[in-house]
Amino acid sequence: MQKRIPTVYMRGGTSKGLFFHEHDLPMDPEIRDRVILAAYGSPDPNCRQIDGVGGAVSTTSKVAIISKSKDPSYDVVYQFGQVSIDKPIVEYQGNCGNMSSAVGPFAVDQGMVRVDEPVTRVRILQKNTNKLIVADVPVKQGCHDVDGECFIDGVPCAGSRIILRFFNPGGSLTGRLFPTGNRKDTLEIAGFGSVDLTIIDAANPVVLISAKVIGLTGIEIEEVDHSDVIRNKLEAIRSAAAVRLGFAASVDEATQRSRSVPKVAFVAPAQSYSDLCCRTVNKKRIDLVARIMTMGTLHKAYAVSGAIATVGAALIEGTIVSEVLSPDAINKEILRIGHPGGIIEVGAKINRQDSAYEYTEAFVIRTARRLMEGHVLVPEKYFFKSA
Repeated sequence: MQKRIPTVYMRGGTSKGLFFHEHDLPMDPEIRDRVILAAYGSPDPNCRQIDGVGGAVSTTSKVAIISKSKDPSYDVVYQFGQVSIDKPIVEYQGNCGNMSSAVGPFAVDQGMVRVDEPVTRVRILQKNTNKLIVADVPVKQGCHDVDGECFIDGVPCAGSRIILRFFNPGGSLTGRLFPTGNRKDTLEIAGFGSVDLTIIDAANPVVLISAKVIGLTGIEIEEVDHSDVIRNKLEAIRSAAAVRLGFAASVDEATQRSRSVPKVAFVAPAQSYSDLCCRTVNKKRIDLVARIMTMGTLHKAYAVSGAIATVGAALIEGTIVSEVLSPDAINKEILRIGHPGGIIEVGAKINRQDSAYEYTEAFVIRTARRLMEGHVLVPEKYFFKSA
């Protein structure tokens, strides 16, 4: 026998996944995660998620759990989960900025907020990070209006413009913008030696290194996933930082159980390159290039939370990213990152008092769309605790 669970399948930015009302899922966290994993077809040792709705890549193996807020300061509460493809794990550390862009439209269409036309403002408590996100959602005839002329790189079709504002994104999981207290650190990486890096926690903890550290120019795409050497070095750096931050007791534990945070990215000065669609991204249109890893593979665009962290680091003197930023971009409030899918623009407001920095707000433009609605079917056996 199978049980039916109401759900909506949504794209948010360059990610997609199932959106559940919290009250439709089992209350017991262990059973809830068993049910979610089964819905996605995880764990699958062949990494195909063939027996579920998962898309076999990290950007399509994500879940959102939504509830109405009991605190009048917010409209809804949003919990994000990264569903492992090959392991029986749903990680709730950190947030997905792209999935965040679909929370407002979901809340509007599900009748969870008072609707105003032509734009409804939705105040979201991001449960993983305990931070406020405000989404301005286009509305027509009481529903999210998906029609528009807004293109975001990484999505082939246009949609309506959703403005996402992340308030006080610093210290999302660690409580500090720079968790180590430094804008630049040197870590000893087993098998690779000393590596200079910046660890910043803004929307998500992110480890930022120069592309030169791994012998790259910064504009590579396919070369990353095709090279075990590059991926292993990036994971070694990421897992060492995870231990430094206290997310894991060892690098092995970080690789097994803390795969989604911290993220790791490499940066380089602005330069022209061909994106995944073979379009030329001219260096005059960007302020730096960057590539970010997600669950051990190269993100085919750029994580929104990673972009918020990268831009924050770029605008603060003494970080790895500030060293590659084009000189004319240092005083900008909106920076343009060149990534494998094209360009992402992020606005950032950072206040400085003496040598201390406060990251007060970041904003991005995204699109989102409701793709399917109904029920996901899960075998009844997953609704019981494992022996």
